[in-house]
Amino acid sequence: MSPSPTRRSLLRTAFTAGVAAPLLSACVTAGSDDDPKSQSGAKSADNPFGVKDDVPLEVVAFKGGYGDEYTKKAATAYEQRFPAAKVDHKGIQKVGEALQPRFVANTPPDVVDNTGAGRLDLATLVGAGQVSDLAELLDAPAHDDPAVKVRDTLLPGVVDDGTFDGKCVTLNFTYTVWGLWYSKSLFAQRGWTYPRTWDEMLTLCESIKAAGIAPWTYQGKYPEYINDPLLSMAAKVGGPDLVKAVDNLQPNAWKADGLKAAAEAFAELAGKGYLMSGSEALSHTEAQAAWCQQKAAFIPCGSWLESEQKDVTPAGFDMVMGAVPARTGADKLPVAAVLAASSESFLVPSKAKNRAGGLEYLRILFGKKSASDFAKTANTLPSVGGALDGLTLSSGLGSVRDAVTAAGRNTFTYRFRTWYAPLAKAVDDATGELVNRRATPTEWADRIQKAADAIAKDSSVKKFTR
Repeated sequence: MSPSPTRRSLLRTAFTAGVAAPLLSACVTAGSDDDPKSQSGAKSADNPFGVKDDVPLEVVAFKGGYGDEYTKKAATAYEQRFPAAKVDHKGIQKVGEALQPRFVANTPPDVVDNTGAGRLDLATLVGAGQVSDLAELLDAPAHDDPAVKVRDTLLPGVVDDGTFDGKCVTLNFTYTVWGLWYSKSLFAQRGWTYPRTWDEMLTLCESIKAAGIAPWTYQGKYPEYINDPLLSMAAKVGGPDLVKAVDNLQPNAWKADGLKAAAEAFAELAGKGYLMSGSEALSHTEAQAAWCQQKAAFIPCGSWLESEQKDVTPAGFDMVMGAVPARTGADKLPVAAVLAASSESFLVPSKAKNRAGGLEYLRILFGKKSASDFAKTANTLPSVGGALDGLTLSSGLGSVRDAVTAAGRNTFTYRFRTWYAPLAKAVDDATGELVNRRATPTEWADRIQKAADAIAKDSSVKKFTR
């Protein structure tokens, strides 16, 4: 039986904008020996999903800044738990390009780490019914402590981050915090103090520039990196109501005072020449390498930066992350507030051959031991509570932990990037134009609002609210 045109059209666009891949024309069949229900057995306290110990498991993991060793370790633990099962583990980078045809053909892997610039568009997969509800996993006993449910081991917000229409369909393994990174040793050597307000930032940038160092650089080929501090500043000015208005596609949300103030701040940063010349043409690795060489003092990035730069960071560099400075004295969120969310997204396709095995694999992966081992090697905060207990932390990871502690309840996150990939691309493109002085703050807001309005009016796009 062929899938309906609506479903196929949904799957054709199940990509982050800009990614393309060939589509399979194979028909989708209903029911077979590979039906997921035929691949599970009796459930027990020790085997909550009824995994059959002789059924193969296929895992496709994103091999990015964190590598894929931690997903391999979970695969090894799975094979030790089920010795007759063979785990086929693949570490790749272009997840969407590789897997879109398989989702179209209803032959997906059993577990997918749907991460990276070329990831599948999760909202589209949800709309097409291609991902499993993970409630059964969340209510299962934790791998390391059967007395506790998996959901109760996760940091605040992790379940919400993966929830669509009231169902949690993906679990994110890392807890990411976004901010501005700098070398603690360089700042100490120069006598510079990290700024708490935007006025202090501009004053410091002038001193940095006078010292022959570019104040800022950014990953110019991927302007979403510099979007993060801009949107963080806007959230601090306007508070949670601004964030909700943006995510809920409310009319004129992108023209709010908070977003206008943030756009003006970054236009000023560019206008004063505080961005390193040529940044627009740099990839993330090139910009980050230049920063590690102290060609620039600040770089915006998420908390994966230390891990991603571990092979090129000079000894004694002591990278640390700070919260985005306050824009005004009347910001609705405190200066310590940070953009934070779980990331590194794992899902179990609804059409997985070994769905039970996929759930068990994630139960192992999201165990405290797995998370702690990951933190040791990746210098990154996992989304499992207590994973850092007893560990000696690097400068970067220590600063991330301190930022989360200082923020307390004042963390925030936008959901539009996950919900509406075309809007995310529109925001990225507009911000690239803004910081390269080809668009004014007003033009920036108008351009994004037009894209948001188009999505709001498009009845074919499934809408989400918060």
